[in-house]
This record gives sequence, C-alpha cells and structure tokens, in this order.
Amino acid sequence: MILTTTPTVQGRDIKHYHGVVVGEAILGANLFKDIFASIRDIVGGRSAAYEQELAKAREIAFRELEERAREAGGNAVVGIDLDYEVVGPNGGMLMVSVSGTAVTLG
Repeated sequence: MILTTTPTVQGRDIKHYHGVVVGEAILGANLFKDIFASIRDIVGGRSAAYEQELAKAREIAFRELEERAREAGGNAVVGIDLDYEVVGPNGGMLMVSVSGTAVTLG
C-alpha cells in the first residue's frame, strides 16, 4: 500500500475516493523511563526512551491507518497528516494520530 503526505501519487491516477481514515495509538510512558529521560535532558543528551516510545506509537498508528484503508476498499492513502500529543494526568501518555484519505489508484 502506498502511503504519502502528498495529495496525489506521481504517475498514478486516483480512480476512487473512499473517505478519511485514521490510525491512533496511545502509549503510557514508564516512570523509570521518565526519570532517566529527564536526567539525559538535563545533561543535554537525547532521550532514547522517548524516541523509542514515539517510534512504536507511530508504527502502530500507521498500521491501523493501513488496515482501515484496506477495509474501506483502498490501495493507497494520500494527504497523510501526523499529530503528536501528550495526554493524561501530568502528561503521562503519548498519543500519535495519523489521518489521510483512502483511495484506489489506477
């Protein structure tokens, strides 16, 4: 399946629009990861723990988006937008939302 942030796919015609599809993932951040991440942030290093959680959430959201596009009858998703939010009490959870338009390419 082709997934793209652009409204079209070069060299391919959109034959049918199936509507907006969304994939979402919400992951809780581990307390120990939070502590170590804040220590690394203080000394100026990167927070590998958060980067890994973010990558995992993004992967889950894209998988869900693809699944919903297939269920809608599409073979591609165009116009993809990614949103990241921190939610929950004290920002203890990470949400990744991916949306786009499911289409059938010719």
